[in-house]
Amino acid sequence: MKLAFPLSFKVSLWLLLNLLLLAIGGALFFFAQIGFGWESFISGPAGARVQAIGEVIAAELSQNPTRNRDEVLTRFSAVYSVELRLLLEDGTVLAGRPVDLPAEVRARLPMPRAGGEGFRPAGGPPFPPPEFVRSELPRPEGPRMGRFAARGRFFQRTTEPTRYWIGIHMPLPIGDGPRRRPVTLLAVTDSLWGSGLLFDFKPWLITAAAVAGFSILFWLPLVRGITRAVGQITRATERIAEGHFETRVHTGRRDELGRLGEAINVMAGRLDGFVQGQRRFLGDIAHELGSPLARLQFATGILEERADPALRSAVADVREEVQHMSTLVGELLAFTKAGLGPRESSLETIALAPLVARMLEREGAAARVAVAVAPTLQVRVDPELFARALGNLVRNALRYAGDASAIALTAEEGPQQIVIAVADDGPGVAPAALPHLGEPFYRPEAARTSESGGVGLGLAIVKNAVHACHGTVRFDNRTPHGFVAEIRLPVATARAGT
Repeated sequence: MKLAFPLSFKVSLWLLLNLLLLAIGGALFFFAQIGFGWESFISGPAGARVQAIGEVIAAELSQNPTRNRDEVLTRFSAVYSVELRLLLEDGTVLAGRPVDLPAEVRARLPMPRAGGEGFRPAGGPPFPPPEFVRSELPRPEGPRMGRFAARGRFFQRTTEPTRYWIGIHMPLPIGDGPRRRPVTLLAVTDSLWGSGLLFDFKPWLITAAAVAGFSILFWLPLVRGITRAVGQITRATERIAEGHFETRVHTGRRDELGRLGEAINVMAGRLDGFVQGQRRFLGDIAHELGSPLARLQFATGILEERADPALRSAVADVREEVQHMSTLVGELLAFTKAGLGPRESSLETIALAPLVARMLEREGAAARVAVAVAPTLQVRVDPELFARALGNLVRNALRYAGDASAIALTAEEGPQQIVIAVADDGPGVAPAALPHLGEPFYRPEAARTSESGGVGLGLAIVKNAVHACHGTVRFDNRTPHGFVAEIRLPVATARAGT
């Protein structure tokens, strides 16, 4: 027995698993970039990047005269979106814009060892650079964050306003001689993320794109499974709503969608049983009424011939009502047979043109209807039902379009279906009535007259007959005026058996 997992549980579990994988991947990538913990920030890959960039800047500063160093720092500042300055151990700015150093940053500048010779002013006699040691200046009071140093570089964060200070200690020629003097290349930025000094955003963007692609591929099977099931259920319910109660939904899933499909199948089965039972009941009643009505018609005919002339008018009215009842019973029988057609009709592959010609001859409309049907076009239908459907459409056009209206019956074969249309240029139908055409016993208000007749089953018979032949029918108004009924039959079905 398969376990049943609710759809909400599946989606939630899949989402949590995806978020967990993304969190683990993001954490690993982040720590690979900056090291594990803030203490290793400046000594990790980010610090190595800073050191490498600092060495490049130092090499260019060494190769340029002292007067060009401001230009060099300005160029690199623009590249990495930071402010670069070159400082002596006492905070004197050798190159770059002047800056008021916070005490926390000043305390991070290198100082010579105790007892050393001390530094000479710029341009003085050169001397060997002393080793770098931490400054013994008093440390400022107040909150400080991120104060650490590693291998000749440091990182300091200050507040009010928040700024980030990155220092790289290096020896650099100060005067004209070959000797070098220890200096600090100081980078200042308001945001770590906006600076290209610490981070190369290209791998981050590549990683983000890879994560997004992985997430899509990770979620795709679940989403496709859900959407496929929902799409199948939607198509099935649409067909059931059109009257195809034999439609069923695949119920292989073991979640809410699977149970929904099973419920739809049960509903469709019950609706099919109810509707078929109703149609059979109507058919039985119509069949049972046929014989008494036939005898009644025969009797009223004899009575009309033998009745006193003063009573013949009343007898004629009775005979007319009996004829109307007989017509209604006949329509009910036709409607019932068309509705039961998908199970009881026998489809045949026949030429459409001869069927249309016989139908028009029977309806006496060959002179009124313009026909455009290829002689070679074949359809797979129940000949009797389909001829009755076309006859009802032509009769409907003759009745409601008017004597002066043109009526056309055309058939076109497309790549996947055959379209058969009966069109007229009469007044058409009210737009509000279009969705109801084809419903049993429905008639537009304009048709509810004694002159036009009809019991509201003509188009319902057309719809059921076409469905019995595995086709669809659509009713619509034409522009600027007129009415059209389109029957669509699948080409594969039409050619089967040829």
